[in-house]
Amino acid sequence: MSYQVLARKWRPRSFAEMVGQEHVLRALINALDHDRLHHAFLFAGTRGVGKTTIARILAKSLNCEKGVSSTPCGECSACREIDEGRFVDLIEVDAASRTKVEDTRELLDNVQYAPTRGRYKVYLIDEVHMLSNHSFNALLKTLEEPPPHIKFLLATTDPQKLPVTILSRCLQFNLRRLPAELIREHLSRILEQEGVPAEPAALSQVARAADGSMRDALSLLDQAIAYGAGQITGEEVQAMLGTIEQGHVQAILQALARGDAGAVLDTLNELAAQAPDYAGVLAEIVLVLHRVALLQVAPDAYDEAMGDRDALSALAESLSPEDVQLFYQIGLIGRRDLPLAPDPRSGLEMVLLRMLAFRPAGEAGASAPLSSPQSTPAAGGVGAGAAGGGRAAPTPRTSSAAPARGGAKPPAASSSSAPASRPRDASNEARTAQGPAPAAPAATSRADTQAPSAGGGPVEDWAGVVAQLKLSGVVRQLAVHAAPLGRAGNVLEMALDPACAQLLTKEREAKLQEALSAHFGEAITLHIKVQAPPSETPAAREDRQRGERQAEAERQIQDDANVQAIVEKFDARIKPDSIQPLD
Repeated sequence: MSYQVLARKWRPRSFAEMVGQEHVLRALINALDHDRLHHAFLFAGTRGVGKTTIARILAKSLNCEKGVSSTPCGECSACREIDEGRFVDLIEVDAASRTKVEDTRELLDNVQYAPTRGRYKVYLIDEVHMLSNHSFNALLKTLEEPPPHIKFLLATTDPQKLPVTILSRCLQFNLRRLPAELIREHLSRILEQEGVPAEPAALSQVARAADGSMRDALSLLDQAIAYGAGQITGEEVQAMLGTIEQGHVQAILQALARGDAGAVLDTLNELAAQAPDYAGVLAEIVLVLHRVALLQVAPDAYDEAMGDRDALSALAESLSPEDVQLFYQIGLIGRRDLPLAPDPRSGLEMVLLRMLAFRPAGEAGASAPLSSPQSTPAAGGVGAGAAGGGRAAPTPRTSSAAPARGGAKPPAASSSSAPASRPRDASNEARTAQGPAPAAPAATSRADTQAPSAGGGPVEDWAGVVAQLKLSGVVRQLAVHAAPLGRAGNVLEMALDPACAQLLTKEREAKLQEALSAHFGEAITLHIKVQAPPSETPAAREDRQRGERQAEAERQIQDDANVQAIVEKFDARIKPDSIQPLD
């Protein structure tokens, strides 16, 4: 007997054998069992999700010799002939090859005649959206009022192309893409029946490559069995699909976590020898970032079948949740823009370099500010929007390139647009010359982070210590949400904000202890307690200063002479949420 491909051999023959699509099956089963059958059904969905299979099972349920029910026997002559594709009263039509109106009229000529053998004459029209407009018009009347012995089963991958007159005459079911986990479980059951050994990670790769289509998954499974000579391994499936090794993706992300642009480019050079699909490389990076984010917030959601928990846990430790979200968003936008790049590799390189360039200051490997340490950018507002009287006023902006004592003074280009005869606001110039008041005096900030000593000297300026530790990821979050209780000899006690108790683990405490020992040049024993910190934590301090900078930026925009003139002349109003301080 000739070999039968898995997609045909394991095609479901009853509703109970169907995988997924429960929302469709429930409606059909109830309709069959309660004898509430519509005369026209439309099954819509992407390829390989079960449209034609459900239609054939429904045809069996209607014509089974043991009666109409949701559980056809599968043994009578009608059921067997439908399974074998030779039942005379099941007329299957491929609309893609019979698009002309003459074909449709010829098909409908026999509608008036009773079925030859079965209970119903069933017309199964696949890819019905391919019919011409004249064919749809010829079908309309029959589809609306068919004889009682006729049932229409329509299937399409593009329901948007169907006329609304057709849609309104059908009971429509939208079949969904199947989840990768569901596909993987089904493939595992099939291979167990077939006696083919397979690695779970390999089946996960096949399930993801199928993109929600069970038929595609079974076709890929056939290919994987042939490629692996009767067994399925992760490396062989990876080579067959042309995907890159997860090790390369993880190496790129580890280099991003360190801020090491050289290591990122070196890894891409290694990948170039394999002539990869760079769009696929970026897709894999985005996928791994998604799994890292899940592992950080919901470790129980990790899919153990992937077998890379240790590698992902290391990434979750190296990358902060904010970095993961930033990299993920940049990766998504990069996938959209990749076709516009001069070549795919340079496009991928720019996406990865963009991840490093836009990483927040203070993170490991983040770029230093462009301004020199002696000059500080103005604290004025950026992008204050004004709207009123049905028109939008110009957007006043302060430049980060302005002198440090320039406050909210607008750039020369902006001032040149004002009328030459406008008098200068002396009070505003005086305030501008003085510069904005500092957000928080240095002495206050230092006092905020001092902690009482227990004999080993005070731990001063905890925020400064954290900045020098060069921590990253979750360990840094642990440090910035804590404050010192006191130090006795080499023993340092810290208080962790109870709202961030989930950050504390033995491993992270040990890493922070190791970093502190290296910083102080002596072995430090660290004890972290979950309780209200006695002083302001670095995170709370940063939030406070951010609020102060925001308030100062809003004040400067409100007091700006140009802004006041715009508000007065155009009856405009300032949108507070559009003001951002220049840091």
